[in-house]
Amino acid sequence: MQTLPVNGTDMAYLEVGEGPPLVCVHGSLNDFRSWFCVLGPLSQKHRVIAVSLRHFFPERWDGVGDTYSIAQHVEDMIGFIEQLNAGPVDLMGHSRGGHVSLRVAQRRPDLLRRLILAEPGGELDATLDPTAAPGPSPLAARVAAAASLIAAGDVEGGLKLFFEAIEGPGKWARLPAMPKQQLRDNAYTLVGQARDRRPPFSKADAEAIAMPTLFIGGARTRGSLPHVLHTLAAHVPNSRTVMIPNTTHPMFEQAPHQFCKIVLEFLGAP
Repeated sequence: MQTLPVNGTDMAYLEVGEGPPLVCVHGSLNDFRSWFCVLGPLSQKHRVIAVSLRHFFPERWDGVGDTYSIAQHVEDMIGFIEQLNAGPVDLMGHSRGGHVSLRVAQRRPDLLRRLILAEPGGELDATLDPTAAPGPSPLAARVAAAASLIAAGDVEGGLKLFFEAIEGPGKWARLPAMPKQQLRDNAYTLVGQARDRRPPFSKADAEAIAMPTLFIGGARTRGSLPHVLHTLAAHVPNSRTVMIPNTTHPMFEQAPHQFCKIVLEFLGAP
């Protein structure tokens, strides 16, 4: 593990392999460890840099303060990529990391060569979804409820509520010990996320993405995530979409070889 000082915090990251730089940004309740299962194949052709966002493991955060937000994470990732001093990078984000990555691409296209968004998290505004209801989405409401449990000391109950909102009833009990511990290590970031008030995606946001973009989804993902993915993909000018059969939101953990094949083909395309 290495660190880079960025905007007053030390951002921890893992780096493996040689070649064009590929920066990987994790999702909610995760950290750089979430990419372990794909580091080997991806690092055969790339310098893979898996980073932990502010307040995620190995940092131990108590959920107090106002420094957890999409805006802060975007600023941090811009600073992190600049400090790498590696020229334009390929940027890959999953879930919340996909949201952060899209905003980085929107703000600083000069820093990126290609963009990969694996089921980016967030809501859509009326320019992308005229049927969108005002206020928090059902998933955002579940995040808020889960965060309230965690803030009150019921970490296990809050994590179960959040995880099963995405993966379905009974899935928390069947989750293996290692990924379950990773979620526990990052539990209090959900308290910050509930206060985040991240802006929804707009049609202008999607149309502003200038670099080649790959959207990846799990063909069996539940809820609003597939709708967000396909709607954004329809409005990002130079994009393609691949759905991985028999997988859900953590598709790169469930089908790592297929995920890596898709990513490597995209990164190697002329």
